[in-house]
Amino acid sequence: MPTGRQVRNWSLVALVLVIFHVFILGKFTGPVKIDFGNDPLINRVQGLLNKEFLYKDRINTQDMYYGSIKGMVESLDDPYTVFLPPEENKMSQENLAGEFGGVGISLGYKDGTLAVMSPLAKTPAEKAGLRAGDLIIKIKDEANGVDVDTADITISKAVELIRGKIGTNVILNIFREGENQPFEVELTRDNIVVASVEMEMKETMGKKIAWVKMYKFSERLEEEWGQVVANIKSEASDLIVLDLRNNPGGYLDASVRIASDFVTDGAIVWQKSGDGQLIEYKTEKNMGRLVGSKMVVLVNEGSASASEILAGALRQRLGIKILGKTSFGKGTVQATEEIVGGSGLHVTIAKWLLPDKAEIDGVGVDPDIEIDWSYDEGDEQKVFDQLDKLFNMYDQ
Repeated sequence: MPTGRQVRNWSLVALVLVIFHVFILGKFTGPVKIDFGNDPLINRVQGLLNKEFLYKDRINTQDMYYGSIKGMVESLDDPYTVFLPPEENKMSQENLAGEFGGVGISLGYKDGTLAVMSPLAKTPAEKAGLRAGDLIIKIKDEANGVDVDTADITISKAVELIRGKIGTNVILNIFREGENQPFEVELTRDNIVVASVEMEMKETMGKKIAWVKMYKFSERLEEEWGQVVANIKSEASDLIVLDLRNNPGGYLDASVRIASDFVTDGAIVWQKSGDGQLIEYKTEKNMGRLVGSKMVVLVNEGSASASEILAGALRQRLGIKILGKTSFGKGTVQATEEIVGGSGLHVTIAKWLLPDKAEIDGVGVDPDIEIDWSYDEGDEQKVFDQLDKLFNMYDQ
């Protein structure tokens, strides 16, 4: 396990960096003189640009420095391996903390194309009808002169273009499977504050159902989850529906902690590094508050990373049934480093494996009972229609 680094199971960012022999201290406030070292190729290119380039006002050594690092990282051909300059790194931290300005989309890649990994609940993206798996072909922001094709775009650059001042608009050109033509969706940016988890008690067929919607494994989850556990216990529910649809993941520790309230001991997830080394993440002590509860898990194509770990672990360790569609399949491990100047170093260091050491990355978690979600109130009834079957499974 990396020492001194905060390991995140996060779909948005990662980085490998071989940095030039240069250190930048403090925050940049404008163009500064940067020594790129003694590399003759770098010095030659920089010298020619400074001498010959027509638009001298566009030469910014700070941007050139960051651009050179980004180029090295992009050459690794890992969509989750990126370098984040200070402003982009700040946005990524806000995203994981659970509060930021934007439209409410968790981004990933589908067959190499920028895609909606999940629209976050109660955000402009969800209200506009965006779905997990929608391909984002183009990003337009007329006020800021942006009209960018997303071919080969990095996630960090896409985030930078989609976010903006609250109340302003951004237009996404979307291609959706099953549709003949791409279409545009105009979104008004808002302050995005994402609750980690919410619970609602429902009754059907004489059963009390604790419907737990888990939106994200963010910094806020631990405190909010404790309240949900207390509510479930006080209501004496007959079944817990753990709804992980469109949950893009987040902190690994949070998924292990949630699992530890249902699983008494043993492995929740394994981390496999490039050299084959395995690290086991076991249940945490002094948890187990919901051990023995009857439950089901809901997933869809937007359930990713930490949510896939939790769903897969609950099935393998407890025989919990999973309902829905095959999950996203994002099972790589990212570690983060804060670099001088406010930039971020994020690197894919390993893969997550389920308790039986099955892979998640590129595979996802298949449901036991397939449900085609319609993303409306009818989905609730689709789950309730399975209750007799599910209770019979538990009673056998």
